Amino acid sequence: MKIVIAGSGAMGLRFGWQLKHSGNDVTLIDGWDKNIAAIRKDGVTAEINGKKASEKMPILALEEVAGQTEKADLVVVFTKSMGLEKMLSTIQPVIGENTYILCLLNGLGHVEVLEKYVKKDHIIMGVTMVSTSMPGPGQVRFDGNGQTELQCLDASGTDETKKVVDVFNKAGMDAVYSENVVYSIWRKACVNGVVNSICALLECSMQEFGKTSGADFLTRKIIDEFADVAEREGVFLDRKEVIDHVEKSFALDHYPSMYQDLVANHRPTEIDYINGAVWQKGVKYSVATPYCETITRLIHTKEEAMGVK
Repeated sequence: MKIVIAGSGAMGLRFGWQLKHSGNDVTLIDGWDKNIAAIRKDGVTAEINGKKASEKMPILALEEVAGQTEKADLVVVFTKSMGLEKMLSTIQPVIGENTYILCLLNGLGHVEVLEKYVKKDHIIMGVTMVSTSMPGPGQVRFDGNGQTELQCLDASGTDETKKVVDVFNKAGMDAVYSENVVYSIWRKACVNGVVNSICALLECSMQEFGKTSGADFLTRKIIDEFADVAEREGVFLDRKEVIDHVEKSFALDHYPSMYQDLVANHRPTEIDYINGAVWQKGVKYSVATPYCETITRLIHTKEEAMGVK
């Protein structure tokens, strides 16, 4: 399968490495000059269970995509949420009538953006619980395994989506076809709404947060707000199950992506697509979301105080 990875950070590099390693034709796209230079020089270097291995693969800078004429079978989008629209606009030269787009971004509100650029029956929504980190340009560390769920927005794309599931499994990924990926997206958004935002604010790992006396209280308050808003959109979360699911993540000695963006690298966060999305949807539906509003405002205040642009 000819696959384009649009956004080659930690997750993009891991998926790209595994798909290339299993025999697919993979091209990376990225906007970070140092990352591009490192990959062109040494390939993508993956650290797996303490051992390192490299895969050579082509990578394009954003400005180089305009010159491409070959269409992809599958584009996997791994840009940050706030960069999705720009990425989709940029990669139009590699998207043909038969190209499927797989969105595995954290958070909520991506379907509306995707439908501006891709037909609904060629959009695959997904959620992945894979944990990955990026020690440096062109480098990726596999931090354990996790399942990836996929579902096409339109039933006519089911067969093609199941082919993608097979390709992922042949690449060593734990992929399944989902019958209700929207539920899973909201469920993962709950995880991010707790651990991503709180760990970025407190500058701690998921495990460190989980050991605090306030972890259970905050988890329940935040998930109640997510669930209240989700109900207004026809998604009924099992609150107890979601709370248990989030609290299981406290066992991981891992710094989530929002911590890595804000604290480690002084980059803007995706807060507006996680807690911020719930806050704004709450305003729309007249549902009170004081915890999500406060968390969103605190993250943006911290971004300003740190000079993040």
